[in-house]
Amino acid sequence: MRSLAERRFTITSEVEPTKTASLEGVIEAARTLKNRVTAVNITDCPAGLAYMSPLVPAIVIQREVGLEVVYQVTCRDRNRIAIFGDLLAASAAGIRNILALTGDHPALGDLPKTKPVFDLDSQQLVYMIRKMVDEGVDLAGNRIEPPPKFHVGVAAAPAAEPLEPEIIKLERKVKIGAEFVQTQAVYDIEIAKRFLGETRHLDIPILIGVCPPRSYGMAKWMVANLPGIVIPDELMERFRRAEARGKEALFQENVEIFSELVRELRRTTEVAGVHIMAPGYEGVVPEVVRRAA
Repeated sequence: MRSLAERRFTITSEVEPTKTASLEGVIEAARTLKNRVTAVNITDCPAGLAYMSPLVPAIVIQREVGLEVVYQVTCRDRNRIAIFGDLLAASAAGIRNILALTGDHPALGDLPKTKPVFDLDSQQLVYMIRKMVDEGVDLAGNRIEPPPKFHVGVAAAPAAEPLEPEIIKLERKVKIGAEFVQTQAVYDIEIAKRFLGETRHLDIPILIGVCPPRSYGMAKWMVANLPGIVIPDELMERFRRAEARGKEALFQENVEIFSELVRELRRTTEVAGVHIMAPGYEGVVPEVVRRAA
């Protein structure tokens, strides 16, 4: 938040705990990103997949790696009591940044018979966090001694069609007390520019999401399964051709595409920064950051 408040171009990334009981992979991924990004998101079972909870990885990465974390919290799997308890634990461990998410429906994931909770949605979660931080109380007005200290961010989908309902939802979150925005992945700079123009009145730092796909198949899956993801045909063809030449060719193509996208965002917009999502592909992030400087 200091970086955003000082209007520095802020770059965040993310680490994805997977279906494992080991922290080795996430720690190594975080070390790859250290000194390249300002903070790293720790994801909360993205796409409804049954993965390791983000709380312990977030604590360990911040303490052992020395990289500031953004602890993602979804409403899909836990009721307000469980979320409240996790937030208190996170604050006690020194976590200061929360990304409040409703969460993808579990039908998308690898345990599709899971019953979703959704006791809260992302707007209500932001409201609960603000009550905790600003008033030192829970949703029923019970005192918290001492209260937690958090900055709270939210997500947005720049490629949503129609865009107006997405802007209305974001306006509500900002009114409730959201302090920063990290968007879904954007592959077309004109979509990013349109979104930034439509949200200029909100006066909130926005980090545009970008996601270099580690395979052509991943790009196709994202378009087919993740609402709000639009990849131009031209880029899909570049991913396909690069992958046909091998992994290194796809890596270099990703570096070229996304470093140019980040440079163009910096040059032509007032965006606060970018959020580079490359789960399992963290090695591409330092190269994109270096080339985009």
